[in-house]
Amino acid sequence: MLMTAFGSFLSLLYLAMLVLAVVALVMAALYRDDAYRAADKQNKGFWLIILGIAVAVNLLVPILFLQIAGLIATIVFFVDVRPAVRQISGGGFGRRHRGSSSDGPYGPYNGGR
Repeated sequence: MLMTAFGSFLSLLYLAMLVLAVVALVMAALYRDDAYRAADKQNKGFWLIILGIAVAVNLLVPILFLQIAGLIATIVFFVDVRPAVRQISGGGFGRRHRGSSSDGPYGPYNGGR
């Protein structure tokens, strides 16, 4: 019973690592290439290759060491690269920044001044 529960837990853990890597790969593909250079990070191709390898390892290779290496690369993308690239590209996947949250339909709200 305990071994079955542990096996189920590991299966869920492997699935979570795979889903996280796939989401990171899709996000890396959607950001513009020049945003990576402007954020002073590795280029888009580098991150697509690294995250693609992480997805492939999670799908094909049942070696925990390689899966952990892919998880570390995925975490680095989410914690370091994605915020920097997102800030440069205006908060979206290739979209232009549309202004401040205090902007109204006719320009910025100035508090009645």
